[in-house]
Order: sequence, then structure tokens, then C-alpha cells
Amino acid sequence: MPTITSVIGRIVFNSRGSKTIEIDVTTDGKFIGRACAPSGASVGKLEAQSFPDNKPEKALDRLNSNSKKFVGLKAEDLRATYDALRTIDRTDNYSEIGGSVAYALSIAAVDSAAKALSVPLFKLLNPRKPYRFPFPLGNILGGGAHAGPGTPDIQEILACPVGAKGIVEALEMNIKLHSETLKVIESIDNRFTYGRGDEGAWAPNVNNDQALEIVEKAVGNCGYTLGKEMAIGIDFASSSFWNEEKEVYDYARQGIERDTGEQIEFANRLVRDYKLAYAEDPVHEADFQSMAILTKKNPRTLVTGDDMLVTNASMVKKAVKFGACSGAILKVNQAGSLYDAMEFAKECAKNSIKIITSHRSGESVDSHISHIAVATGSKMLKSGILGGERVAKLNELVRLTEYDLVDGMNDT
Repeated sequence: MPTITSVIGRIVFNSRGSKTIEIDVTTDGKFIGRACAPSGASVGKLEAQSFPDNKPEKALDRLNSNSKKFVGLKAEDLRATYDALRTIDRTDNYSEIGGSVAYALSIAAVDSAAKALSVPLFKLLNPRKPYRFPFPLGNILGGGAHAGPGTPDIQEILACPVGAKGIVEALEMNIKLHSETLKVIESIDNRFTYGRGDEGAWAPNVNNDQALEIVEKAVGNCGYTLGKEMAIGIDFASSSFWNEEKEVYDYARQGIERDTGEQIEFANRLVRDYKLAYAEDPVHEADFQSMAILTKKNPRTLVTGDDMLVTNASMVKKAVKFGACSGAILKVNQAGSLYDAMEFAKECAKNSIKIITSHRSGESVDSHISHIAVATGSKMLKSGILGGERVAKLNELVRLTEYDLVDGMNDT
């Protein structure tokens, strides 16, 4: 078994130009695993804190002063790494060492172990077959926390190529729709400056209704039938415009306020009218009752919790009591360590909740989440469509066709 012989951390920059933590873990003196922690713009209240006191330098200092606690551990043992982290930081949200350190260290360790053992990372994390590809879920058009004023309140309109027969065809379909969406935007706004949000989605000056109409038209222009060859999804990111004091969803960019009942009706209408395969955070993160109503009403749609679940196994148990989610976002850095995230995945699988492994808006060129998606049997991989840090994940899926994966999508 590969043994950790050194741990080295550094401060680098993510795709938004923000500071983050990257860690190298070396096993047996020669096999180097590397991981860089991402960061989100739309952040759940209960997710791991990236840095102590929001200072990357403080996180790096904590790592450096405790790095010897990881030397001698078996690199593939997620629990051992987790236990060592917990001797340093016993807080619920990794506020003392930082979730970014927990993320980068735990993934770099298994990355190093995979290299030492000459096996792909997904096999190390889950040695059981069969392995299937997740559907690539890509951001086409958006706004909210990922784009500036004038863009839609809704954070993401997403493409999911449900009719694809294999991963390469799926990626080609998403790229084609992204390109066609630009043409539709240009046809209604000849002064569009090709603005894009954090994840590479087009960010035009349109309202929520216009945004959905643009993507619907682009789907047709590509020759796809909505809901057949190509489905779309929405990440509402509802917590970002929930006004707790007034108890309304404030769609400020469109000048509309909706109470809880109206928000449920709005989400149901969009699911119906656009045949949504996916609806993420359609109500705010504390409203399990409304989420349960939407889940029950829309059994053919993955009604998915992100801010509501924050990759936390205990929150899955709470959601199950309400019947609140049919889908769950897995973001390792929300949980902190990879061990935490894999425990979350087990809880989801136990309760027949489909997993959607996801990137963050502030990303690196790492491709580990592609392997994590395969290892956890994720229904979808949410990783964008264009941009180097997004394509890195997608190209890794293409490379995985060279292994013993079933070249079909994970439709179980």
C-alpha cells in the first residue's frame, strides 16, 4: 500500500483569479498527487468554510505546521486522512484549517495512491463494476451570482443530451447547442458583446422568460426535440434571491416578487412548459416542505438539492424524512474532505437519490471530479461546456472511454 512521505501546499489562483490552496502529496518518495481546491459563488450556509477567517494564507500556515501528521498514512485510506484532519480541526465546517485544505489534501492523497498503484482514480475509489458515464450537464445561458446586472435572475439554464448514445456524442451535442444559443441571442440583440458568466454560459441582457425562450429556440434550431434528444435543466439558486424578512422570492432584475406558493407554481410551470429533466434549488435552502411538494409533483424531473443538502449526509437524512429531493448535488469542497463526500454519496444511494457530481464556479484545470462522478455512479456530471477549466473535466471523460466503462450513459 502506498505510504505518504511528504505533503507540500501552496497558494495559487482559480478561474476567477481568486487565491486558493493547492497541495502535492507524495507517496513512497516518488508518486506525486496534486489537487487544487475550487470555490463557489452561490454558497450554502452550512457548507464547509474555505479558509479560516477567510484567509488562504492562514489555511496554508495551518497545513504547514501540521503536515507531519499525514506522513506515514496509507494514501488510499480516505478515513485515515479524515481522522488526521480531525485531530487538527474538530469543527463542523473545517473553520480552523479550512475546507480547501481538507479538499486538496484528501484528493491529492488518493491521486498519488492511484499513480503508485497504476490504476485510474475511479477504480481506486470504487473497485466494483459496471462503470457508466454520467450525462454531461452543461451551463448554456445564465445570470444570478455567476453574471452581472442585466442578466437573468435565474442562475443557470443547463443542457443535458439525454438522447446521446455515448459520451463523445453527448459532448458534441452540448457544444452545438451552446454555439446555436449565441446565434439566437445575436438575432435579437445585434449589440451583444459575447459576455459569459463564471462557468462559460452566455450572459445576455434578457429576463428569465426571454432566456428560456432563447434556449428553447436554439434546441429546435439544432434539430433536437426538447425532452427527447436534448433536455434542459434549471439551477434556480433560489436562496440567493430569497428575502427572509419579507418572505418572498425577489426577482429584482425582472422586477417580480413571488411568495412561496407562487414560487412553487412558477417552478411547476417551468418544469411542465420546458419538459425540464432537472430542477436545482427551486426553493430556498431551509424549505424542505416546498421541496417535497415539487418532488412529488414532478416524478420525471430530478428535483435537486444543492444549498439545501451541501454534500452533507445528515442533511440527506433530513430530506428523506420530508421526501424533499430526488436528486442531490455532490461538491466535495462543500463537505470538506473526500471522505465526507463519499459518505454523502453512500447515504444518497441508500435512499435512491440520484447523484449529480458538480464543479464550482471558481475552478482549476483538475479533472478529479470526472473520476468521482464515475466512482459514485452519478447520474450527471455538472461541469460546464466551454472554458479550459471546464473542458478539462470533459476531456477526462473522453479519456475514460479507453477503460472498461460501458459506453452508454448512467440511466439506472
